[in-house]
Amino acid sequence: MGSSSINRWYSTSCKRFFTIFNLQYVIMSIESEIKQKKFRNEHQKAGINLIYTYNWVSDKMRFVFEQHDITSQQFNILRILRGAQEPLSTMQIRERMLDKMSDTSRIVDRLIKKSLVKKNVCRTDRRLVDITITKKGENLLQKLDRNDVEMDAALGNLSIEEAKTLNRLLDKVRNSE
Repeated sequence: MGSSSINRWYSTSCKRFFTIFNLQYVIMSIESEIKQKKFRNEHQKAGINLIYTYNWVSDKMRFVFEQHDITSQQFNILRILRGAQEPLSTMQIRERMLDKMSDTSRIVDRLIKKSLVKKNVCRTDRRLVDITITKKGENLLQKLDRNDVEMDAALGNLSIEEAKTLNRLLDKVRNSE
């Protein structure tokens, strides 16, 4: 399947998602969304737009996560542990988290109560604990993997090339410190 076929399939799948969930497939400007006509400059407008869009995307993702009784932070930890393919300490997990302000220990404790991860004493340093994903946690991620169209639909209005451009621009913003 060529890249143009993939783009058409992806676009059609995202539109289908919007139709299934009775969502409007309309492009709204930040000005109309927050009912503000003037901004100090384009940088301020971009910053406000970024915050607004982050919250908008988070709401869309939250809908998928709530169906599986997890939060985005819990999903992030499960994803990290699956990708690591080895036990990680809470400090290693925190370093890889998307939300650096998350209370990793508390979130891990909630995942333990749900039997999605387990804690073991570290073999090399008994003062530390290793966190691993359980089979139940892996199964949950496999279920969530089946929702990839719904999860990707939050950015479904973008072509693959536009998504690549957005990624480059966001990387550039973070490198401007």
